Amino acid sequence: MTEIHPNQRVAVLVDAQNLYHTAQSLYSRNIDYSSLLEKSVQDRELTRAISYVIRADAPDEERFFEALVDIGFETKIKDIKTFGDGSKKADWDVGMSLDAVTLASHVDTIVLCTGDGDFSRLCSHLRHEGVRAEVMAFKQSTAEELIEAADSFVDLSEREDTFLL
Repeated sequence: MTEIHPNQRVAVLVDAQNLYHTAQSLYSRNIDYSSLLEKSVQDRELTRAISYVIRADAPDEERFFEALVDIGFETKIKDIKTFGDGSKKADWDVGMSLDAVTLASHVDTIVLCTGDGDFSRLCSHLRHEGVRAEVMAFKQSTAEELIEAADSFVDLSEREDTFLL
């Protein structure tokens, strides 16, 4: 695949739930979304930055959503679903994938910020379409098939001071 160059058009898609839970379980810290966006773009031309978030009626979540917008992310918000048995579910896998496929004809590179192995097939598809697929996540919780399917992988764990608050 193409190497990184300044004229590349980049879209950054962030699976906020995946990163949040990993950062909390491994480090009891939060993600520095400003640094994440800056390092994912790498002085290239940012076309779109989308953060996929879940509304769970948690304290301060609206402030978090607003902060993402202030940083430069478009937020896509989905309400958490509670089922009759009390279990809860909310994910953006299909939405992120559809957005990536839609954006593929408008960008040179798509950066997926997630460790979810469900996105490995998406990476393969993007590469087949001639789009550079980059992944940024914590290696300890990233599916090996996702790392293998991407053109490049940035392990956020190797730069805790940069990517964690």
